[in-house]
Amino acid sequence: MSSFIKIKSSEIKEGMRFSAPVFFDDGKNMFLAEGKAAKKYHITALKRWAIPYLLTYGHLLSESSDAVAADEQYADDLEPLDDVESPGEQNDSEEDVTSIFLNEKAHIA
Repeated sequence: MSSFIKIKSSEIKEGMRFSAPVFFDDGKNMFLAEGKAAKKYHITALKRWAIPYLLTYGHLLSESSDAVAADEQYADDLEPLDDVESPGEQNDSEEDVTSIFLNEKAHIA
């Protein structure tokens, strides 16, 4: 494995993405996943927790159309959801969980 590169927390800007995971200063706990953009709440956390630096063995990714296309490819790979019943709907073949619980409780008492 490559050695870590140290990045000052003050250098992290919203929208930055890296080619490898970014870790907190302990080198064990992940701060940002590979290819994911830093958001405002990430930067806020760094300030709030007084994190002096981050570590990565990757490099900063450029904001190119290729990167955007790669993100969109992940979305295309997702499978569509089958029809899902809303919480109010119930299949006739399924018993109501509440009634099962109450019946069990009545048998115990």
